[in-house]
Amino acid sequence: MVNHSQTELVIEAGRTESQYWQDLWRYRELFYFLAWRDILVRYKQTAIGIAWALIRPFLTMIVFTIVFGQLAKLPSEGVPYPILVFAAMLPWQFFANALSECSNSLISNANLISKVYFPRLIVPGSAVIVSFVDFMISGIILLALMAWYNFVPSWRILTLPLFIVIAFAAAMGGGLWLSALNVKYRDFRYIVPFIVQFGLYISPVGFSSSIVPEQWRLLYSLNPIVGVIDGFRWAILGGEAKLYWPGFTLSVGLVVLLFISGIWYFRRMERSFADVI
Repeated sequence: MVNHSQTELVIEAGRTESQYWQDLWRYRELFYFLAWRDILVRYKQTAIGIAWALIRPFLTMIVFTIVFGQLAKLPSEGVPYPILVFAAMLPWQFFANALSECSNSLISNANLISKVYFPRLIVPGSAVIVSFVDFMISGIILLALMAWYNFVPSWRILTLPLFIVIAFAAAMGGGLWLSALNVKYRDFRYIVPFIVQFGLYISPVGFSSSIVPEQWRLLYSLNPIVGVIDGFRWAILGGEAKLYWPGFTLSVGLVVLLFISGIWYFRRMERSFADVI
């Protein structure tokens, strides 16, 4: 009589929270690989490669400068209007690209997720890194604009890394929410472009948030990216650029909440990813 035994493969996260976070470090090489692969795909297999990361924000800046700076003649906080716009385009494009990349990241790596165990946070995390590379490349345009207009930033530019961290937290938090929701509800792939487009209109990218009436400033700051953009402008523009501290504090608090809740929801849904995908 022959006994036939079946071997069942169970893919699960670390048995304890401490093991899970240790696994993030243990699988860091996979993180590097995924990020590097996506960077190569983005820039190597396109007709214009890196130029696309420069052309898109540059054209958007020109349109906003003409519409808001030349036609509407909105205030520019004492700096050339293209610099005002691009100081906001940098964090906005980073945030918007991260949402788009993260939302599809788990679906795009379905074969890997269904076969091998690793902390799933690595997947949307690597997608945010790809968007951050776009952010760094787009920074070349800002440097070129500063040189063109002979604009010299003040000491505040030293605080820019702090606001980059805040932008990173906002991008990661929003990306985790959308990536997890997109696995469970595939309709989110159609909703994300609308969220990005709508967010561009309600965020102070083409104009300064200082034009918002005082009584509405705090309410306007419920959009967490408002604080990120205002922080970038305060650091880059110097001079007349001012931070509305109550609104900035509220926005940063919402970014922290978005980041923490994003990790919480992603971890809660993570065990079912391999089954649903």
